[in-house]
Order: sequence, then structure tokens, then C-alpha cells
Amino acid sequence: MFKYLNILFLILSGCATYQNKVSPARNFLSQGQCDLALKNLEDLSNKTGGDQLVYLMDYGSALQICGNYSKSNSIFLQAEKLADENDYISASRVTGATLFNEEMLQYKGDTFEKLFLNVSLATNYLQLQNFDDALIEVRKMNQKFVKLNNENKKKFELNSFSKYLSGLIWEADKKYDDACIDFKDAYFLDTNYRSVAGDMLRTCWRAHRTDEYNTLIKKISATDEEIKKSKDYKKTELILIFMQGWGPRKAPRPGDNISAHLVPVFSQTQQLKAEVGDQTYFSESVYNVEHAAIQTLEDDYGSLIARRIAARAAKEVLAHQIRQKDGALGTVAWLAMVASERADLRQWSIFPKTFQIIRIPVVAGENKIKLTGLDSAGTVSEQMPELTFKINSGEKKFQIIRSLK
Repeated sequence: MFKYLNILFLILSGCATYQNKVSPARNFLSQGQCDLALKNLEDLSNKTGGDQLVYLMDYGSALQICGNYSKSNSIFLQAEKLADENDYISASRVTGATLFNEEMLQYKGDTFEKLFLNVSLATNYLQLQNFDDALIEVRKMNQKFVKLNNENKKKFELNSFSKYLSGLIWEADKKYDDACIDFKDAYFLDTNYRSVAGDMLRTCWRAHRTDEYNTLIKKISATDEEIKKSKDYKKTELILIFMQGWGPRKAPRPGDNISAHLVPVFSQTQQLKAEVGDQTYFSESVYNVEHAAIQTLEDDYGSLIARRIAARAAKEVLAHQIRQKDGALGTVAWLAMVASERADLRQWSIFPKTFQIIRIPVVAGENKIKLTGLDSAGTVSEQMPELTFKINSGEKKFQIIRSLK
């Protein structure tokens, strides 16, 4: 009997969880220790096997946070290729997932994560002023939406953000007609973000779609200030893409230890303040990543439960078969299989909580901007490094800013 208990112990203690492995890298990033965080995640992402995809996604995000946008994109592209492959899954892995837990299956990425890969690629390309490749990523994302909607007949909230990104790209490329159309789609897909309405009005005005502009003003009950701002176009402009906070993190569901849900992670910094000379600007939300990720996983919950119910039935059958030959071994096998059940907590854990935007009119040449993080009360939560950049006359330049506080 003791040898059976030893087998049980080995099964239950044999593997560290994903969250434990990646936690040191997240802590290093929070402390600004990029070298240590990147070394940790690079080592994990280089290991081929069941968990490589999730480590690649976190490694790509860490590279983005640390300012290596080109390498970040090379890692994200590697992750996207791995996620899209029809991977061979060995019979032993399938059996292990059925009889023990989901973490024994190769990680293929949650639905939201596969969509967010293209968001991350597109924002990196915007930072690199590569508008053509940024637009390709938005189109790839929209193709995924069509496929998912056809298969599942669901509407994915991320679609509004893909439209918003394409609107930014068209506007930066001075294609105001296309920008007007995409900003309009983005706003009416999710009317929670009033700043997107301002982008819509501005680009429709610039596109000389006068009748449509006037119709939109009435439809959204635009204020006098919004109308004035929409006609006050700034040709030379820095657009800060503020990626705020940490996205939600997986944890076992209360009362259900075999499935995961996403739990919000507290962020002290809620908003970005930018100061240029005597002018002050504040970030405005254009997309809530946390909400979309949580909702998408909830939509997938039913299929997970169905798999685990089938797995429990398979355990009962196997334990019964073993008991026919060895009662003690059958009991130990049943205990081992049931005790090993746990929620699969693997996830892309370094994406942000929200996307926010600040549009700052600047003069051509070298500029300096003071950046400050603010908490929910509007008081200072963190001081960020001063941003220095050069910009050409008439150019729209993008800069990613990330807060982990």
C-alpha cells in the first residue's frame, strides 16, 4: 500500500504550475529590471513542448515593455504561427489530460489571446511607424473575427478595437475617408468611449463628408466643444498609446477547482498625464482589455465543463477496471486521478488592463514631454521617465507607454 501512496505523491507534486514559473519575471518587470525579466522568459520560451506558446506571448510582451519592439514582433509572429498550427498531440498527452488535468495538454491559447496577438503586433508596428504592416495585422484580426463568428455565432468585443486601430492607421497615412469609416464603426460597435466619437467627427470632417458629419453630430448629440475640436485639426501630432496596468489573471473558480476564471488585478495607476510646456493632457480610454478577456473566457466556459465531465466519467471507468484486478491499486488510481484535477491556469498574463490615448499637438523638431501616472483620485501614483523625441512637420508619430503600477 505504501508504494501506491508514493505513486500518488509523485503524481500530485510532479510539476510546478505556470503561474509559479512566470511570477518572478512579472515581479522583475514591475521593478524595472528588464534584463532579469527577459532572461527568465527567454529561457522558458526556448523550451519546445506543451507550454511554449504561453511563454512566447509573455516574452513578446516583456520585450515590448522594455522597448525592443522589433524583437517583440518576431516573438509574437512565432507565437501566432504556433497558435495557428494544427499541432500533433500525442495519445499520451490526451490520455493524461483526460485522466489527470488539462495542463498535460499542449497549450493552444484562449480565443481572446489569439486575437490579441494581432493587437500587440499592430501596436508595435505603429511604434515603428510601419503603417502597412500594422494594417495587415488589423486585417488578420478581422479575418479571425469572421471565422469565429461563423463557427460560434458570437460577437467578440475586440472587434471595436480592431476598427479603432485601423482608423488610427488610415488617419496617420492621411487617408481620412477610410479613417472616418473605421472610427465610425468602432464607436457604434461600443459607444462607451466618447473620445472615439471625437476621432470619428474629426476624420469625417477632414474627409469632407459634410452631410454625414452633420448627421453624426445630431446622432451622438455632440457638444459645442466636441464640434469645435473636430474642426481644429493638428497636422503635427504625437499619439501616446498608454497601455495601463495588468490584465486579469487566472485562478480556480470558487467552488469549482477544475476550471479557471479571470480575476481583475488591482492597478494603482489609472490614467496618464502628459505635460508639454504650459499645456497638460490626460489619457482617455478607448478599450477595456480586462472586460473583453473575462467575457471571452466566460463564453468558452461551457465547452470546458463538458470536457471535464467526460473526463470524470473516463476516470470512473478506468478505476473500476483496475479494481477488478487489484482493489487497492484501483482505489489509489481513483484518488490520484481525482486529486490531480486542477484548473488550467496557463495564460498570457502580461497584457494590459486598458488601452488609453493622448493626442498631443507638437512643433516639428525635438520635443520633450513630462509623463506622470495618476491614481483614481487624480493624485500622483508614479513618475515616469521624460519622453524625448523628434518629429517631422505634418507627421503623426506613435509612442507606446506602459504602466505596471
